[in-house]
Amino acid sequence: MSSSIAVPPPSRRLVSPRVLLAMLVLWAGLVTAGFFALWRYKAASAPVSESGSPAVWPAASGLQPSADRATLVLFAHPKCPCTHASVTELAKLMARLHDRVELRVAIVRPTAVPPDWDDTELVSRATAIPGARVSHDDGGVEAARFGVVASGHVLVFDRGGRRLFSGGITSSRGHEGDSFGLRRIDSLLTVGTADRADAPVFGCAFDEPAKRKEES
Repeated sequence: MSSSIAVPPPSRRLVSPRVLLAMLVLWAGLVTAGFFALWRYKAASAPVSESGSPAVWPAASGLQPSADRATLVLFAHPKCPCTHASVTELAKLMARLHDRVELRVAIVRPTAVPPDWDDTELVSRATAIPGARVSHDDGGVEAARFGVVASGHVLVFDRGGRRLFSGGITSSRGHEGDSFGLRRIDSLLTVGTADRADAPVFGCAFDEPAKRKEES
């Protein structure tokens, strides 16, 4: 005669309400910290040159200003994700004001990089803007002449070579849409005045380590 031994089912250990609450609080804290860090990054403006941008078009510059209208110059790092928004807004601005201003785009290249290093979507998009003259600024020589240290920095000069504006044309890193810089450039080129002649630049510094790692 055989006998069987009943095996009790495995017990289920439930997480206590206190532990569950602690886990939820920790998760919420991590999410909040992540959003806050992202917001701080997007809202952080780029550095500016201590000497600032020159008041007149640099005589030594290889970039050629317009002879009969204002000239707008965008300095861009070809791999800066923030500057895509600047190119988008620049295309819209030029569509409205192409009869008042000519566009120059200087693509800042480090020294000793392969020829196709700056063959990026950003450069293609900038080149596609009607009337744009895109040039390569090897070693950031032109950027230094114009007192520019970060991607997305825009300078506007009148046809006499006097600086009208220096700054950015987005309201935060990578954000498309209206901005103080766009409004001021529009006002300066249409009515001749604006409340200010500058705006924060939201882009990557040309010597930012995160961008330099792609140079090899």
